[in-house]
Amino acid sequence: MMRKIFLIIQFIVFISCGEEVIEKPVNLISKEKMIDVLYDMAIINSAKATKPQELENRNFVPMQFIYDKYDIDSIQFISSDLYYASLPLEYEDIYRKIENRIKIEKEYFEKVKEEKMNSLNQDKVVK
Repeated sequence: MMRKIFLIIQFIVFISCGEEVIEKPVNLISKEKMIDVLYDMAIINSAKATKPQELENRNFVPMQFIYDKYDIDSIQFISSDLYYASLPLEYEDIYRKIENRIKIEKEYFEKVKEEKMNSLNQDKVVK
């Protein structure tokens, strides 16, 4: 009996995840571009958390940078983000791709840092 109830609930959740709750915006940002936008926003937010004064000293306006870089406006971004958020499986996929991209970048920079440290240590040994 519990198994049947669980399967029914799963089916309802699956069906509701596939429905469009919000109408697709006319100027929807493509999924690939949205991934790029949200990735850049994550990087900028990390920079703001690490060195907020540095960005402020440069008069850096994060969202204006994003809008200019991707040739979008705030309404287009908000409506596209809201649309994708209304599709849980799509939104999850977007954030999974962003997370994977950040992981790859992190691994790359850790490798570069390690190689640089090894190079510096070898220079000290040689001298």
